[in-house]
Amino acid sequence: MSIQQELSQHKQFPLLQNQQVEAIVLAGGFGTRLRSAVPDLPKCMASVAGRPFLYYVINYLRMQGIEKIIFSLGYMHEKITDWLQQEFSSLSYEYVIEEEPLGTGGAIQFAMQKTTTENVFVANGDTMFGFDAKAMLAQHIHTNAACTLALKPMQNFDRYGAVTLNETNTISSFKEKQFYTLGLINAGIYLINKSKFLNKKITQKFSFEKNYLEAMVTEGNFFGISNDAYFIDIGIPEDYKKAQSELKQPELNLSNIDSEWTLFLDRDGVINLPSPLPKIFTL
Repeated sequence: MSIQQELSQHKQFPLLQNQQVEAIVLAGGFGTRLRSAVPDLPKCMASVAGRPFLYYVINYLRMQGIEKIIFSLGYMHEKITDWLQQEFSSLSYEYVIEEEPLGTGGAIQFAMQKTTTENVFVANGDTMFGFDAKAMLAQHIHTNAACTLALKPMQNFDRYGAVTLNETNTISSFKEKQFYTLGLINAGIYLINKSKFLNKKITQKFSFEKNYLEAMVTEGNFFGISNDAYFIDIGIPEDYKKAQSELKQPELNLSNIDSEWTLFLDRDGVINLPSPLPKIFTL
């Protein structure tokens, strides 16, 4: 199922009562592997189906009920801040700018200073996954997790490492990249308990994946939630090309419009979905 099909079936909902959360979007990468296709932009600003890829990431987070986003920026950050000011003037957001690369862990740690909620989602600006924020937050709170990872089932892959879960959804190990016929991959969406994360006081510069998740997995505080939903990582030219067709909005065929259709126009491109869902076309 494509992400457009998933979005058309997705119900907009608030998060758990009294448990509103914010999100950090990591958007400071150099995009070295994508440089041949996108030579003069941050990776998350690469044009996909006529819009910066970051546009799709932001709108999916907002559809999940996340109302405030903190952007962690670095390389060519002006391109992003100028675009946000122009295209998302109604979005509640802040940003931090790395003076030097801090690694994924350092970037999250740095951006945490702008957050106000106890639990914080983290997403990558060059990856999109159809995670379920409500289910993820419910499990995260129930298990009292330090970090909950969104996981994607995948077959016949070698580009990603595999994540193993036990019967309580606790992550027991992270396996190295190699060929797997079947497994769960880290889909790049995290829900982090801020105080538990910051109390680790690692270093200013570190890898979230290597120096936090993999190094501390034996403590039993990391949990996973699996969802076989749409996933795309535009970090390599092949998948960047694939995203052009998969994220393309369907053309509006006026002959198909009937009394059941509702047309939503929003200056920020936000999709507003009532329930029950009518037929929807968005611009």
